Amino acid sequence: MTTTVPALDELTTQVRAALSPLLGDALAAVADDADLARALGDRYDSLTALECVSRVEAAFGVEVDFVAHDVRHTFATVGRIAAFVRDLIEDRTALEATS
Repeated sequence: MTTTVPALDELTTQVRAALSPLLGDALAAVADDADLARALGDRYDSLTALECVSRVEAAFGVEVDFVAHDVRHTFATVGRIAAFVRDLIEDRTALEATS
């Protein structure tokens, strides 16, 4: 089975779709490279960030390792989240190709 890794812009759109129910309409005005905590203020606190991790895991079928992955850095911007998801999907695809 060959899995295609989505383009980064497609993943960015999908990340926004996964997080918008939690973060609301304000997310649409946040640039991909903007710090979510600064841009959203109290709407993006530590508990919300954890919920974002759960939503990303569910939406993309990936697992975030809080020890191995720098979650504070990775989940700071929409662009970083999308790049992180792309990297996990690429890794999974490469592993599937060797099995």
